[in-house]
Amino acid sequence: MPESEGASGKKVSKQEPIIQLIVFRLGEEEYGIRIEQVKEVTITPEVARMPKTPGFVKGIANLRGDIIAIIDLEERFNLRPSDEPLPSVSYTLAIEAKDYTIGIVVREVPQPLSIPISIIEKAPEFIQDINIQDKYIEGIAKVEGRIIVVLDMLKLLTPSEIMQLQPK
Repeated sequence: MPESEGASGKKVSKQEPIIQLIVFRLGEEEYGIRIEQVKEVTITPEVARMPKTPGFVKGIANLRGDIIAIIDLEERFNLRPSDEPLPSVSYTLAIEAKDYTIGIVVREVPQPLSIPISIIEKAPEFIQDINIQDKYIEGIAKVEGRIIVVLDMLKLLTPSEIMQLQPK
């Protein structure tokens, strides 16, 4: 009987869902974003400062004819002091949400990575409790000795921060 149950469609080697991440470094840690949330990766264009925006908003840039806000996640996550300048060459990930497009500045070329979705563990409860309004951590992936914090970029900004970035 156990053999017929095994043959009735439940295969042990079932194909596991794979997700693709764009992985980049902030400070000393690695972070990942689902590839479908990234519109493009480019060398950071010239950034114009904007008044009355949060410190982590470096300004705006022209990306292929679209004016987008450029955000420094190292500063947003308090991974380095706000008065430290960006490197002379950095890369920008254009993230497209329903109501806005933003650029995320990273110091090194982001790398694609395919992983089984099952290895992404839910973020520990104490992290979720500390960041009540910040539900942008989708989970933690452990890959060959690396720890990658998987971010949900669509939850990164609060509604009031999004309002500050909207063109008036």
